[in-house]
Amino acid sequence: MTFPGFGEAVVDFYEGLEADNTKAYWTDNKAVYDEQVRAPMVALLADLEPEFGAGKVFRPYRDVRFAADKTPYKVQCGATAGPHYVQVSADGLMAAGGYYRMTSAQVARYRAAVDDDRHGPALEEIVEGLRSEGFTVGGEQLKSRPRGVDPDHPRLGLLRHKSLFAWCSWPPSDELHEPGLADRVATTWRRLAPLGQWLDDHVGVDLDDAAERPGGRRR
Repeated sequence: MTFPGFGEAVVDFYEGLEADNTKAYWTDNKAVYDEQVRAPMVALLADLEPEFGAGKVFRPYRDVRFAADKTPYKVQCGATAGPHYVQVSADGLMAAGGYYRMTSAQVARYRAAVDDDRHGPALEEIVEGLRSEGFTVGGEQLKSRPRGVDPDHPRLGLLRHKSLFAWCSWPPSDELHEPGLADRVATTWRRLAPLGQWLDDHVGVDLDDAAERPGGRRR
């Protein structure tokens, strides 16, 4: 399977969904989603699989059971391949990597590793390197320092994190519809590999499968 680029209507489709997030709009435009959004995403993952492993496209339906927002459909198509994430939406393309959500046990392991002078400086170097290259580094954070942490700790910013991931995004352009987009995603994922590796080495996945990647649950 060869990735052809996303369809010419992908941006219009998601702009329309943002304006009219209803079953009626979805039903009327589902063929556009199937042919110009989901099928190209499946092809993209297939092209990247030899290097990054098998991928998964997330369902387009939102889980609204406990959400204040009851709109039924996601306004992006997201997919994962191992520690990596990619999505297309009305805003264009986004590629990311890291841990989107961590359990309490994972946060404890993460902070212990960040505090450790053998491992913490390595993460600091990875994060600063990504920022210097234009990546955005994010994740849920405490408003103040964790309990018991020295206010002068050299890695206090990282210790405040309860999740950690990084991403790059690009607005819609002709490249969104071209096969070469796969190279952009692959290059971004390669650059994010050290962050994912550090987290895998020092945080890891709990047995209850509560670790998450950007955009969805890690499985």
